[in-house]
Amino acid sequence: MRLAFLGTPPAAVVSLGALCDYGHDVAVVVTRPDRRRSRGAKESPSPVKIEAQARGIPVVHRVADLASFDVERGVVVAYGAMISAAVLERVPMLNVHFSLLPRWRGAAPVERAILAGDRETGVAIMSLEAGLDTGPVHLERRVEIGDATLSDLVDRLARLGAQALLDVLGDPALLDHPVAQTGEATYATKLDAETFHLDATKSAEENLRIIRLERAWVLVDERRVRLIEAHRFAGETVVEPGVLKRRDGDVVLGVRGGSLALGSVRPEGSRTMSAADWWRGRPRSNDVVRWR
Repeated sequence: MRLAFLGTPPAAVVSLGALCDYGHDVAVVVTRPDRRRSRGAKESPSPVKIEAQARGIPVVHRVADLASFDVERGVVVAYGAMISAAVLERVPMLNVHFSLLPRWRGAAPVERAILAGDRETGVAIMSLEAGLDTGPVHLERRVEIGDATLSDLVDRLARLGAQALLDVLGDPALLDHPVAQTGEATYATKLDAETFHLDATKSAEENLRIIRLERAWVLVDERRVRLIEAHRFAGETVVEPGVLKRRDGDVVLGVRGGSLALGSVRPEGSRTMSAADWWRGRPRSNDVVRWR
Protein backbone atom coordinates (compact mmCIF):
# COMPACT_ATOMS: atom_id res chain seq x y z
CA MET A 1 0.00 0.00 0.00
CA ARG A 2 1.27 3.51 -0.81
CA LEU A 3 1.35 5.40 2.47
CA ALA A 4 2.22 8.65 4.16
CA PHE A 5 3.75 8.29 7.62
CA LEU A 6 3.40 10.91 10.35
CA GLY A 7 5.47 10.52 13.51
CA THR A 8 8.26 12.04 15.56
CA PRO A 9 9.78 10.17 18.58
CA PRO A 10 11.72 6.88 18.81
CA ALA A 11 8.53 4.90 19.50
CA ALA A 12 7.24 5.89 16.04
CA VAL A 13 10.42 4.66 14.33
CA VAL A 14 9.40 1.07 15.10
CA SER A 15 6.23 1.32 13.03
CA LEU A 16 7.96 3.18 10.20
CA GLY A 17 10.59 0.47 9.97
CA ALA A 18 8.00 -2.30 10.12
CA LEU A 19 5.99 -0.78 7.26
CA CYS A 20 9.06 -0.45 5.05
CA ASP A 21 10.43 -3.89 5.89
CA TYR A 22 7.05 -5.51 5.20
CA GLY A 23 6.98 -4.00 1.74
CA HIS A 24 4.61 -1.06 2.05
CA ASP A 25 5.52 1.95 -0.09
CA VAL A 26 6.07 4.86 2.29
CA ALA A 27 6.00 7.78 -0.14
CA VAL A 28 6.56 10.59 2.36
CA VAL A 29 7.23 11.15 6.04
CA VAL A 30 5.80 14.10 7.95
CA THR A 31 7.57 14.86 11.21
CA ARG A 32 7.98 17.78 13.58
CA PRO A 33 10.60 20.40 12.64
CA ASP A 34 14.21 20.11 13.78
CA ARG A 35 14.71 21.50 17.27
CA ARG A 36 17.19 21.85 20.09
CA ARG A 37 16.96 18.71 22.23
CA SER A 38 18.99 20.15 25.12
CA ARG A 39 20.08 23.57 26.30
CA GLY A 40 22.79 25.06 24.11
CA ALA A 41 22.70 22.25 21.57
CA LYS A 42 22.29 22.75 17.85
CA GLU A 43 19.00 21.95 16.21
CA SER A 44 18.70 18.27 15.42
CA PRO A 45 16.21 16.16 13.45
CA SER A 46 13.60 13.95 15.05
CA PRO A 47 14.30 10.20 15.32
CA VAL A 48 11.68 9.56 12.63
CA LYS A 49 13.38 12.02 10.26
CA ILE A 50 16.72 10.30 10.79
CA GLU A 51 15.17 6.91 10.00
CA ALA A 52 13.35 8.23 6.93
CA GLN A 53 16.47 9.85 5.53
CA ALA A 54 18.44 6.65 6.08
CA ARG A 55 15.81 4.82 4.01
CA GLY A 56 15.71 7.48 1.30
CA ILE A 57 12.15 8.58 2.04
CA PRO A 58 11.21 12.24 1.37
CA VAL A 59 10.63 14.21 4.58
CA VAL A 60 8.39 17.26 5.07
CA HIS A 61 7.45 19.22 8.17
CA ARG A 62 3.95 20.44 7.28
CA VAL A 63 0.90 18.24 7.01
CA ALA A 64 -0.29 20.51 4.20
CA ASP A 65 2.60 19.22 2.07
CA LEU A 66 0.82 15.87 1.77
CA ALA A 67 -1.16 17.44 -1.06
CA SER A 68 1.96 17.02 -3.24
CA PHE A 69 2.02 13.24 -2.79
CA ASP A 70 -0.24 10.55 -4.19
CA VAL A 71 -0.96 8.22 -1.26
CA GLU A 72 -3.79 5.83 -0.42
CA ARG A 73 -3.69 6.30 3.33
CA GLY A 74 -1.76 7.89 6.16
CA VAL A 75 -0.36 6.25 9.30
CA VAL A 76 0.08 8.36 12.45
CA VAL A 77 2.24 7.30 15.39
CA ALA A 78 2.95 9.95 18.05
CA TYR A 79 3.18 12.76 15.51
CA GLY A 80 2.66 15.46 18.13
CA ALA A 81 -0.03 17.65 16.54
CA MET A 82 -3.69 17.44 15.56
CA ILE A 83 -4.62 16.64 11.96
CA SER A 84 -7.38 18.81 10.50
CA ALA A 85 -10.65 17.45 9.20
CA ALA A 86 -9.85 18.89 5.76
CA VAL A 87 -6.67 16.83 5.51
CA LEU A 88 -8.44 13.70 6.74
CA GLU A 89 -11.08 14.11 4.04
CA ARG A 90 -8.32 13.89 1.41
CA VAL A 91 -6.16 11.27 3.12
CA PRO A 92 -7.81 8.73 5.47
CA MET A 93 -5.46 7.89 8.32
CA LEU A 94 -4.85 5.15 10.84
CA ASN A 95 -3.49 6.05 14.25
CA VAL A 96 -1.43 3.75 16.47
CA HIS A 97 -2.47 4.92 19.94
CA PHE A 98 -0.79 3.58 23.09
CA SER A 99 -3.83 2.93 25.27
CA LEU A 100 -7.03 0.92 25.46
CA LEU A 101 -9.43 3.48 24.09
CA PRO A 102 -11.47 5.31 25.21
CA ARG A 103 -9.30 5.22 28.34
CA TRP A 104 -6.43 7.72 28.15
CA ARG A 105 -7.18 9.69 25.06
CA GLY A 106 -4.59 12.41 24.57
CA ALA A 107 -0.93 13.26 24.76
CA ALA A 108 0.49 11.12 27.58
CA PRO A 109 -1.45 7.83 27.72
CA VAL A 110 1.39 5.58 28.91
CA GLU A 111 2.47 7.93 31.68
CA ARG A 112 -1.11 8.37 32.89
CA ALA A 113 -1.72 4.63 32.92
CA ILE A 114 1.34 4.13 35.14
CA LEU A 115 0.45 7.00 37.47
CA ALA A 116 -3.11 5.75 37.85
CA GLY A 117 -1.92 2.27 38.83
CA ASP A 118 -3.71 0.63 35.89
CA ARG A 119 -3.24 -3.14 35.79
CA GLU A 120 -3.06 -3.25 32.01
CA THR A 121 -2.78 -1.05 28.95
CA GLY A 122 -2.27 -1.72 25.27
CA VAL A 123 -2.46 -0.33 21.76
CA ALA A 124 -5.43 0.59 19.63
CA ILE A 125 -5.31 0.93 15.84
CA MET A 126 -8.02 3.45 15.11
CA SER A 127 -9.28 5.53 12.21
CA LEU A 128 -8.24 9.10 12.85
CA GLU A 129 -10.93 11.74 13.26
CA ALA A 130 -10.66 15.48 13.85
CA GLY A 131 -11.66 14.89 17.50
CA LEU A 132 -9.11 13.89 20.14
CA ASP A 133 -8.65 10.11 19.73
CA THR A 134 -12.35 9.56 19.16
CA GLY A 135 -12.20 7.39 16.03
CA PRO A 136 -13.45 3.80 15.69
CA VAL A 137 -11.01 1.00 16.54
CA HIS A 138 -9.84 -1.61 14.03
CA LEU A 139 -7.76 -3.73 16.41
CA GLU A 140 -6.72 -3.73 20.06
CA ARG A 141 -3.86 -5.52 21.80
CA ARG A 142 -3.38 -5.69 25.60
CA VAL A 143 -0.36 -5.95 27.91
CA GLU A 144 0.12 -6.19 31.67
CA ILE A 145 1.87 -3.14 33.13
CA GLY A 146 3.33 -4.73 36.26
CA ASP A 147 6.29 -2.73 37.59
CA ALA A 148 7.51 -1.65 34.15
CA THR A 149 9.31 1.66 33.79
CA LEU A 150 8.06 4.14 31.23
CA SER A 151 10.80 3.39 28.69
CA ASP A 152 10.32 -0.38 28.98
CA LEU A 153 6.56 -0.11 28.60
CA VAL A 154 6.77 2.27 25.64
CA ASP A 155 9.22 -0.09 23.94
CA ARG A 156 6.81 -3.01 24.38
CA LEU A 157 3.88 -0.97 23.12
CA ALA A 158 5.81 0.33 20.13
CA ARG A 159 6.60 -3.21 18.99
CA LEU A 160 3.07 -4.41 19.74
CA GLY A 161 1.60 -1.46 17.87
CA ALA A 162 3.78 -1.99 14.80
CA GLN A 163 2.63 -5.59 14.50
CA ALA A 164 -1.01 -4.65 15.07
CA LEU A 165 -0.70 -2.00 12.35
CA LEU A 166 0.61 -4.56 9.87
CA ASP A 167 -2.24 -6.91 10.83
CA VAL A 168 -4.85 -4.23 10.09
CA LEU A 169 -3.31 -3.16 6.78
CA GLY A 170 -3.07 -6.79 5.70
CA ASP A 171 -6.64 -7.81 6.54
CA PRO A 172 -9.50 -6.17 4.61
CA ALA A 173 -12.00 -7.26 7.24
CA LEU A 174 -10.09 -5.38 9.95
CA LEU A 175 -9.32 -2.40 7.74
CA ASP A 176 -12.84 -1.90 6.44
CA HIS A 177 -14.87 -2.58 9.60
CA PRO A 178 -13.67 -0.59 12.62
CA VAL A 179 -15.83 -0.61 15.74
CA ALA A 180 -16.97 2.50 17.62
CA GLN A 181 -15.35 3.07 21.01
CA THR A 182 -17.47 2.21 24.03
CA GLY A 183 -17.10 2.99 27.72
CA GLU A 184 -16.14 6.01 29.77
CA ALA A 185 -13.50 8.25 28.22
CA THR A 186 -10.58 9.52 30.29
CA TYR A 187 -7.99 12.04 29.16
CA ALA A 188 -4.22 11.80 29.37
CA THR A 189 -3.28 15.43 29.83
CA LYS A 190 0.28 16.57 29.25
CA LEU A 191 2.78 16.30 32.08
CA ASP A 192 4.69 19.20 33.61
CA ALA A 193 7.73 19.31 35.89
CA GLU A 194 5.62 19.07 39.04
CA THR A 195 4.20 15.74 37.88
CA PHE A 196 7.63 14.23 38.54
CA HIS A 197 8.13 15.91 41.93
CA LEU A 198 7.80 13.35 44.73
CA ASP A 199 5.38 14.24 47.50
CA ALA A 200 5.78 13.12 51.12
CA THR A 201 2.02 13.18 51.58
CA LYS A 202 1.56 10.51 48.89
CA SER A 203 1.92 6.81 49.60
CA ALA A 204 4.99 4.74 48.83
CA GLU A 205 3.18 3.12 45.89
CA GLU A 206 2.14 6.46 44.42
CA ASN A 207 5.70 7.79 44.66
CA LEU A 208 7.15 4.62 43.16
CA ARG A 209 4.88 5.11 40.15
CA ILE A 210 6.33 8.59 39.70
CA ILE A 211 9.86 7.17 39.88
CA ARG A 212 8.97 4.63 37.18
CA LEU A 213 8.38 7.59 34.83
CA GLU A 214 12.18 8.06 35.00
CA ARG A 215 12.18 11.81 35.64
CA ALA A 216 11.40 11.87 39.38
CA TRP A 217 13.06 14.47 41.58
CA VAL A 218 13.14 15.90 45.08
CA LEU A 219 14.80 18.91 46.70
CA VAL A 220 17.50 18.19 49.28
CA ASP A 221 19.48 21.11 50.74
CA GLU A 222 17.62 23.25 48.17
CA ARG A 223 19.21 21.34 45.29
CA ARG A 224 17.35 19.07 42.92
CA VAL A 225 18.15 15.36 43.06
CA ARG A 226 16.86 13.00 40.36
CA LEU A 227 15.77 9.61 41.67
CA ILE A 228 16.74 6.98 39.11
CA GLU A 229 15.79 3.81 40.98
CA ALA A 230 14.11 3.01 44.29
CA HIS A 231 12.20 0.25 46.01
CA ARG A 232 10.20 -0.26 49.17
CA PHE A 233 12.35 -0.18 52.29
CA ALA A 234 12.30 -3.61 53.91
CA GLY A 235 13.65 -2.54 57.30
CA GLU A 236 11.52 -2.21 60.41
CA THR A 237 12.57 1.34 61.26
CA VAL A 238 9.93 3.94 60.44
CA VAL A 239 11.21 6.99 58.60
CA GLU A 240 8.92 9.96 58.95
CA PRO A 241 7.39 11.52 55.84
CA GLY A 242 9.60 14.29 54.50
CA VAL A 243 12.72 12.91 56.18
CA LEU A 244 15.79 11.34 54.56
CA LYS A 245 17.96 9.03 56.69
CA ARG A 246 20.61 6.34 56.45
CA ARG A 247 19.10 3.12 57.85
CA ASP A 248 20.33 -0.49 57.70
CA GLY A 249 22.80 0.36 54.96
CA ASP A 250 20.18 2.14 52.81
CA VAL A 251 19.45 5.78 52.12
CA VAL A 252 15.76 5.91 53.02
CA LEU A 253 13.12 8.44 52.01
CA GLY A 254 10.10 8.74 54.28
CA VAL A 255 6.65 9.07 52.70
CA ARG A 256 3.09 8.59 53.91
CA GLY A 257 2.59 5.09 55.26
CA GLY A 258 6.03 3.75 54.31
CA SER A 259 9.58 4.38 53.20
CA LEU A 260 11.58 4.09 49.98
CA ALA A 261 15.16 2.84 49.77
CA LEU A 262 17.01 4.79 47.10
CA GLY A 263 19.10 2.76 44.67
CA SER A 264 20.68 5.31 42.33
CA VAL A 265 20.36 9.08 42.05
CA ARG A 266 21.62 11.97 39.93
CA PRO A 267 22.39 15.11 41.96
CA GLU A 268 21.95 18.43 40.21
CA GLY A 269 24.98 19.13 38.03
CA SER A 270 26.50 15.69 38.56
CA ARG A 271 26.47 12.16 37.19
CA THR A 272 24.32 9.20 38.14
CA MET A 273 25.67 7.40 41.21
CA SER A 274 24.57 5.07 43.96
CA ALA A 275 22.53 6.69 46.71
CA ALA A 276 25.17 5.58 49.21
CA ASP A 277 27.95 7.38 47.31
CA TRP A 278 25.83 10.50 47.03
CA TRP A 279 25.06 10.44 50.75
CA ARG A 280 28.73 10.12 51.67
CA GLY A 281 29.67 13.01 49.39
CA ARG A 282 27.05 15.46 50.58
CA PRO A 283 28.49 18.71 51.96
CA ARG A 284 26.53 18.24 55.20
CA SER A 285 27.32 15.20 57.29
CA ASN A 286 24.22 15.12 59.49
CA ASP A 287 22.37 11.79 59.48
CA VAL A 288 18.89 13.23 59.13
CA VAL A 289 17.82 15.76 56.50
CA ARG A 290 14.52 17.09 55.25
CA TRP A 291 13.42 16.69 51.66
CA ARG A 292 10.58 18.20 49.72
